[in-house]
Amino acid sequence: MQYWPYKKQGADPVQSRLRTWQQARTWARLIKEAESLWHVEVRALRRIGELELSQLLEEVPPNQRSRVNRWLKGYFVSTRLYKNKKLDKI
Repeated sequence: MQYWPYKKQGADPVQSRLRTWQQARTWARLIKEAESLWHVEVRALRRIGELELSQLLEEVPPNQRSRVNRWLKGYFVSTRLYKNKKLDKI
């Protein structure tokens, strides 16, 4: 029987990396959708977009922020995440 170090944690490293990749992509897509509401002329929708974006920024796990930022850059979104939970618009 061969010893696999990842079996200790009970997770296949490929599955774990895939799950992390998918989660980061999902966060970035949600942020992109919320930010796109800022460009709508309807005041109520803009307000919903602002609330949604602020909520999403609080919920993104700190250990995934750099990965989410890579996706945000790829989606050409101006929002960026930092480890201290501050919002930065470029």
